[in-house]
Amino acid sequence: MAALDFLAVGDTTVDEFIFLKDARTSCDVNDENCTITMRWADKIPYESAKLVPGVGNAANAAVCAARLGLHSGFVSNIGTDRNGDDVLAQFASEKVDATHVVRHEDIPTNHHYVLSYDSERTILIRHEAYPYEFPPDLPAPKALYFSSIAAGTEAYHDAVAAWLEKNSEITFAFQPGTFQMDMGAERLARIYGRTDIFICNKEEYQRILKSKEEDPRKLMEAMRAVGPKLCFLSDGRAGAYALGESGAWKIGLYPEPGPPMERTGAGDAFSATVVVALLLGRDIPEALAWGPINSMSVVQEIGAQRGLLTRAQLEEYLKNAPADYRATPL
Repeated sequence: MAALDFLAVGDTTVDEFIFLKDARTSCDVNDENCTITMRWADKIPYESAKLVPGVGNAANAAVCAARLGLHSGFVSNIGTDRNGDDVLAQFASEKVDATHVVRHEDIPTNHHYVLSYDSERTILIRHEAYPYEFPPDLPAPKALYFSSIAAGTEAYHDAVAAWLEKNSEITFAFQPGTFQMDMGAERLARIYGRTDIFICNKEEYQRILKSKEEDPRKLMEAMRAVGPKLCFLSDGRAGAYALGESGAWKIGLYPEPGPPMERTGAGDAFSATVVVALLLGRDIPEALAWGPINSMSVVQEIGAQRGLLTRAQLEEYLKNAPADYRATPL
């Protein structure tokens, strides 16, 4: 593997989108905590289905970085099945280095099902029990981006932490996935303590910190106390926030050109894009402005990667942004 600008580490999968047409949603008064209802013990028609290979938090980040012009690579596990072939073909088409994607003959490629209805989705997930081993001969990239990985991988996280501690010059970005949140900040203290850039949404901050705090700044301050140097927080329609040693900022959503097609990958697009912007030398307020633009673009397409922008496209959106689209001090 040649020297990389951006190396993503985490699980990858094939997402199978199933577009429902015979369902109902029910939400609370704030249009949150929604549930979806379908008839039980019946045959339920659906509109269409679509397979999207090579996705997942870290995989989406690797593709995002490549689209934005960085030399990007990926560390993961897949099977020797057809889905695994499709995953590698997807990375090759996006010019993502897959040298350290390990194939297993007796374990299939992760396969998730995405139930999509009215632009929202529920994902049925299954992470295969791969024999996770962090590659000891991994050349040091400029940045390592670590995200969602299966449960029962505590030893793997320890290996990642040890490697990062030996390579202190590497910028380390952490976007924790579900199982990593479940491990807790205490068990992953070495990971959090080594984190340069931390990104997740408000509900995930609350989950990790075991807090009911609603104020984004207080949540980011609490997370910085755990270890990360620079924190980004996304909060749906309320926009996004950043907090570092030099201050705190907020930005609203970038105007969408039309109704969202499907929201899978919006958070990954935001997270990876702010990291790439910082690696390219942008300051925190500008990085915060980059993220929502790629999220806006992603939700206009099906799947987490199709709508990811090139750097020229993103900069064109910035050029044509409304006058009030800018990060302001918090």
